[in-house]
Amino acid sequence: MALRADLLPALAAFESAARHQNFAHAAEELHLTASAVSHHVRKLESRLGVTLFQRHARGVSLTAEGRQLADAAGSAMADMESVVRSLRIARTEQDRVHITTLHSLTYTWLQPRLPQFAALHPNVRLTVDTEVALTRFDEGGPDLGIRHGAGHWPGLTAHHLMDDHLFPVASPTLPGLDAVRTPADITRLPLVSDLARQGWHDWLRAADVHGAAVEEHYRFSDSTAALNAAVHGLGATLARDKIVAPYLAGGVLIRLPGPALKARWGYYIVYPAHKRLKPAARAFVDWLLGLPQDDA
Repeated sequence: MALRADLLPALAAFESAARHQNFAHAAEELHLTASAVSHHVRKLESRLGVTLFQRHARGVSLTAEGRQLADAAGSAMADMESVVRSLRIARTEQDRVHITTLHSLTYTWLQPRLPQFAALHPNVRLTVDTEVALTRFDEGGPDLGIRHGAGHWPGLTAHHLMDDHLFPVASPTLPGLDAVRTPADITRLPLVSDLARQGWHDWLRAADVHGAAVEEHYRFSDSTAALNAAVHGLGATLARDKIVAPYLAGGVLIRLPGPALKARWGYYIVYPAHKRLKPAARAFVDWLLGLPQDDA
């Protein structure tokens, strides 16, 4: 006989009862009553024309026919559970966006804005990778990245996100700060730098300060580390306007005299040119590009 849809609840009740060898335990698992499970089993027995359980005072036990059906039903249920689990994982992965970006930008610029994205897209899950090494966008790698550079990377589509500007900052408690009135005065302070391609020499040239001796007392590989060094009073450092904003807002750093030098490089959203972004990743890119320019 053909398997009809109206038998599926009875088969589910039978499979659970066969696995537990107990109608009451099956009822608890299925959120039914024991009598409802018994009814489903009797319906199945009636339709099939066989006895599936031997009923006795101590409970129930499977007949030979019942064991045969239980093996098939259990295997089918396990297969379906495996498929359902795979579909759920696939759906979860479709909603997960893997991003690679800079630690300094993540900490000071991206994270404070993420609650806005979460409110707009509550189902999207983000994985943010801030490894120093340049990430490859190969199979199993990140969906997209935010890179700092000239905007041209082989094999990648790049969207300009925002420009970068440099200006000097220091802790308001830094000794000698009271004597700083002009950009040239800054050179008398202890100087902190990072490994960016533009540094103190570039900024001083833009500030029309020439011939001054520039001695970098401390050098860090990361922009955030350089800013924290300035916070702790080690000296003045050149700050990127997007990264330093929360430090200035909190009053732990103040801007020193002089211009904001536009950096040669800016921030770009990048992803493989040959690969179509999944909807969750596209939503994240669109949100980034839609940020107001004074926010971005």
